[in-house]
Amino acid sequence: MTYTISGNYLAACSCAVVCGCSVDAQPRDPQGGTECLGAAVFHISEGRLDDTDLAGVDFAFYNQFPSHLTAGNWKVGLVIDSGASDAQADAVGRILSGQEGGPFGELAQFIGEFLGTERGEVSLTDDDAPGLDVPGHSRVTYEPLLGVDGTPTTVKNAMFGFSAEYGIGKAGGTSSAFGLTFEPVYGEKADFVFSSEQEAGAPKGRV
Repeated sequence: MTYTISGNYLAACSCAVVCGCSVDAQPRDPQGGTECLGAAVFHISEGRLDDTDLAGVDFAFYNQFPSHLTAGNWKVGLVIDSGASDAQADAVGRILSGQEGGPFGELAQFIGEFLGTERGEVSLTDDDAPGLDVPGHSRVTYEPLLGVDGTPTTVKNAMFGFSAEYGIGKAGGTSSAFGLTFEPVYGEKADFVFSSEQEAGAPKGRV
């Protein structure tokens, strides 16, 4: 079975700006904690798993990384938008769990506990006031960090990333899902492309 999904995402976590997970560093939050608690919402603008069309599906990914990423023992949970069909939800779950290979298949080895899948409202807010919203779980705002020329600061060619290049910024709000509760501090946003045929060495999803 083959898949390709593309679209845009916004992620936030408890790490002090800048999150070290992209370079497999030990997480650090502003209080000195050494784990990364995060939430990310993805909007699939185009995609499919074999004959299942996934265009328009939104989903939220929640994580607890207890140390640097390759130390493993991750906890992860999913919320898939209630507007998705059962077939679409099943396809997204199979992709993210690594069952369909590609970058998520490579990362599945690091998951220690899957916290489950829920259905509910999931959305990204407008670019004029970017953020993510999962009612009952997460409401997060995002403010990009700007460079000397006034354009958003980006990270490029990181070891772990949802995109080859992504904007970074400050996050605010609240998040609590699957027993993972945190105050967002760091944020990032970009477009993404994930595929079961992704070449070795291509950017890996930071899942």
